[in-house]
Amino acid sequence: MMRTEPLIIRSVRGRYTVVSPDGVSECPARGVLRNKGQEPLVGDRVRLEDGVITEILPRKNTIIRPPLANLDQLCFVVSMCDPQPNLRLLDKFLAVSAYKDISPLLLLTKLDLADGTDLYELYHAVGVPVLRVDYHDPASLNAVQDALRGKISALTGNSGAGKSTLLNALDSTLSIPTGEISRKLGRGRHTTRHASLYPIGDGGYIADTPGFSTFETTRYAVIRKEELAGCFIEFAPYRDKCRFHDCAHLCEKGCAVIEAVQAGKIAASRHRSYCEMYEEARQIREWEL
Repeated sequence: MMRTEPLIIRSVRGRYTVVSPDGVSECPARGVLRNKGQEPLVGDRVRLEDGVITEILPRKNTIIRPPLANLDQLCFVVSMCDPQPNLRLLDKFLAVSAYKDISPLLLLTKLDLADGTDLYELYHAVGVPVLRVDYHDPASLNAVQDALRGKISALTGNSGAGKSTLLNALDSTLSIPTGEISRKLGRGRHTTRHASLYPIGDGGYIADTPGFSTFETTRYAVIRKEELAGCFIEFAPYRDKCRFHDCAHLCEKGCAVIEAVQAGKIAASRHRSYCEMYEEARQIREWEL
């Protein structure tokens, strides 16, 4: 059943664009919310009184930058070249999706320039939905539309991967500016300056987020090292079979996860990403949590 509570679809300097059964309006937020430390976010469901936001309804999740709430789906746009796929970036994204309980979706682009079969098979085997995007194939775009229907989603990925291009292909009326690839830097120019939700058919909304060339886990969420293994879903059958109950799954003797990697049951690239993220998590200070 489609939710009808007013939804914030844009936030600029304390003014909020809200869509409700009565239409679209620009609304301020009641000062008492800020006094309580409650800042409305794009994606929030709210209550309105006389055109003013008076209450933020309970959130199911948030991400830190850009600040978004109540995401159903994180869609990671992966170009097969220019820029090349970054598996560490992908794996960090997937860990954050699992941590925040947001469904992931991989969208492979620029397949006319490089074959994405290996990457498709790697993540499909992990259980992550993967769609191939071909702008000349309507069925390909229809599959993406179906995946977005009725959900609040966000697009993210390397700068230059084609996020804005994809949105324009899904709905040409959006006219989102796209940036050319910088040959010198190997990444796209920043073209997205505000987090906004765009309507995408049949009750869906999608956020186009600023692109980036490097990825810190804390951009979206802060994950403790003790929680990280639970964010790699293919570790689940092995985590409780390690010799030591506090196994970090890095290099310990008797680690069932490492044995699964050695046996080819867990991709070595995924375990390398886990180890890198674990070392980063060691550096997290308590105040960051």
